[in-house]
Amino acid sequence: MKKWPIPAGAALAAVAGLTTLAGAQQEETTFHVTLSQDAAAGIAELGLGVPVDGRLFVIISRDDVDGEPRQQVGVTGVPLWGKDVEGLTAGAAVVLDTVGAEAAGETSNGGVIGYPLHSFDQVPPGEYWVQPFLNVYTTFERADGQVVQMHLNSGAGQSAFRAPGNAYGAPQRVELGPNSGQIQLVIDTVIPPIEPLAPGEVLQQGNPRDDGLARFVKIRSDVLSEFWGRDMYIGANVLVPAGYDESTESYPTLYLQGHFPGRGAPLGYGGENPRPRARELTDFWHSDEAPRMFAVTIRDANPYYDTAYSVDSANVGPYGTAITEELIPHLEREFRMIAEPWARITAGGSTGGWEALAMQIFYPKLFGGAWGWCPDPVDFNYYQIVGIYEDDNAYYTGSEWHRIERPNARRPDGNIVSTVRQENHMELARGPGSRSGGQWAIWEAVFGPVGEDGLPDPIWDPVTGEINRDTAEYWRENFDLHRYLRRNWATVGDDLRGKIHVATGDMDTYYLEQAVILLQEYLDGVDNPPAEASFEYGWKKPHCWIGASPTGSGEDITYAEFLDVVAEHVSSRAPAAANLDWLPAQD
Repeated sequence: MKKWPIPAGAALAAVAGLTTLAGAQQEETTFHVTLSQDAAAGIAELGLGVPVDGRLFVIISRDDVDGEPRQQVGVTGVPLWGKDVEGLTAGAAVVLDTVGAEAAGETSNGGVIGYPLHSFDQVPPGEYWVQPFLNVYTTFERADGQVVQMHLNSGAGQSAFRAPGNAYGAPQRVELGPNSGQIQLVIDTVIPPIEPLAPGEVLQQGNPRDDGLARFVKIRSDVLSEFWGRDMYIGANVLVPAGYDESTESYPTLYLQGHFPGRGAPLGYGGENPRPRARELTDFWHSDEAPRMFAVTIRDANPYYDTAYSVDSANVGPYGTAITEELIPHLEREFRMIAEPWARITAGGSTGGWEALAMQIFYPKLFGGAWGWCPDPVDFNYYQIVGIYEDDNAYYTGSEWHRIERPNARRPDGNIVSTVRQENHMELARGPGSRSGGQWAIWEAVFGPVGEDGLPDPIWDPVTGEINRDTAEYWRENFDLHRYLRRNWATVGDDLRGKIHVATGDMDTYYLEQAVILLQEYLDGVDNPPAEASFEYGWKKPHCWIGASPTGSGEDITYAEFLDVVAEHVSSRAPAAANLDWLPAQD
């Protein structure tokens, strides 16, 4: 078994290979966590605030097979407890105490929230790896007058447990059980940037370097900077067509929406030495059979999540405006992109599926077609499996005598992986106020109004699951895509005709097919004009199915095949005088 080093300066007593505080066996279990001088200095060197405001965690794991405890966090992962801290200085200790947690529900009297266990004393007696972790917050004085403390993205999307600038301590081997006493932990390591910062560079959105056909762009956004009250950036990963540098031609652009792409090239393109999974697409991209086009992914991580959902919202800010009026024009100036709607296509899966559809629907004249694969809820009558307009509680269904937990995720055979309550309680422990960096948090931030504390007004009580009907109505009027189309079809229908394409598995892991069915029922019957939308369902396919192969082989469609679909769609809508030399030569 791996033995992580004990950090220098840790006040720990080792007995028989276990870390405890001698003589404390009859005391309530508490964790005393100290920030080292080196860690505080390292946080400051990366441009983050010290003394530190943030969220402090203690995470435990029985073994190290799957990495350190911080690498095992998740809805079905290891136990963790979190507590907000303010003004944490080097050498100062923070006490995590869960006395009274069970009586108080999800939060202890000391402000600690745990998942899946409320109290430290609920941990079965035994030996554990214990690790402290610090998620560093930044203070934002927003244009709407709200002042909030949140994590400023630092080049890893919003994955707090691997985000540069956050800090942790080495895992310690500890004997836990009732009355374990005081356990001393030290945070002494700061996560470094993925690429070392060059002079003038900032952590936001990362700083990936150009590599062959993969080009990387980052710009300061005026509209986002104004909204958040500090410099805010947005970026893009651009895969240029093969032969681009040797030609003078212009090409259409495929905007692939989704989660934070990091330093990866769009479509999984593998460069000169692709891994086996990327070889087929990479070889096709360079072949004479491939249509020549740009593929673009967007780096729009924000204080809530690893993507902003490509729309303007009250909590996250004007990311729709930043993308359509700042980023895309910048890209079309820097690269030889055909700056016409017929030559701009959106596509994506899951979160990216919703984004691709939303960009097309909310900006119908700007794009020429959208492929939304396994999209996040497009109708909030099925917000996953919760009906926020009719249901009273998100976590439970049933009757007075029979309360049944709602499932959150399933396998294709129907077996349940987790419940809605479990994932929401996990996010609550990771960051109250929609600051978990998780899926439910960003939905509340994007779709909902601003609450009295400047953070999103929750769609339901995070502890009990009781649905907030006023908030649900705000969602309905602003971000329910199905309702938006019903309300506005007379004005947007002509610009969306033949542009909407959706594919999803009929056993989607998160029940997302249910909302798609409602959208299809409407678009199949609409006329004046007809939608001419396409919908495809994969039998017993989970999340995220993107469609069947057009070759009739019974396989799923590949990215190479999808590029041909896009090329056919774009060329069929191109003006008569358009240059179509980017299409592959016909035999």
